[in-house]
Amino acid sequence: MPYQDINVRLSEADLQEIKQAIDTIQSKMSFLITLTQEERKRLYKMGDKRLAFVQNSINVAQSNRNILPASFDLEAYTNDYRLAANLNELLMRLTQITEQVDDTLMAVGSEAMGSSLTVYEYVKTAAKKTPGLKAIAEQLGSLFKAIRSKPARPATNDSEPLS
Repeated sequence: MPYQDINVRLSEADLQEIKQAIDTIQSKMSFLITLTQEERKRLYKMGDKRLAFVQNSINVAQSNRNILPASFDLEAYTNDYRLAANLNELLMRLTQITEQVDDTLMAVGSEAMGSSLTVYEYVKTAAKKTPGLKAIAEQLGSLFKAIRSKPARPATNDSEPLS
């Protein structure tokens, strides 16, 4: 959907249902881990091209069990592949949702900032003639200046799908 003015209210009930759905995902995937940067560097990466390599290797292993040592756990190997394929599919779907949430947050945040700047301009103008608004105008001004003086954070995306 192309961007246009966002005028939506997320109800408290819907918000709670969404949070519950996220909790459900996390509980169903309680096996998820967090790797250090060093661990991430050391591990093999299995993307789309290597996914085919792994699938073909499994086919060969299943068809030729006699060439594998007795200690080789073919079932665990097959399970690892299935889990990797399933997680890759889920990651692609979750990444799409994350990007949409991020884009929507950016757009609605921009709308709120634009409206806030309009209010600030009205308060500054009214403070010249309306008692009690000068302190509020100064407070808004100092908050706005504090925001403008902070350097922008670079965008990062550490959760890339397997490729």
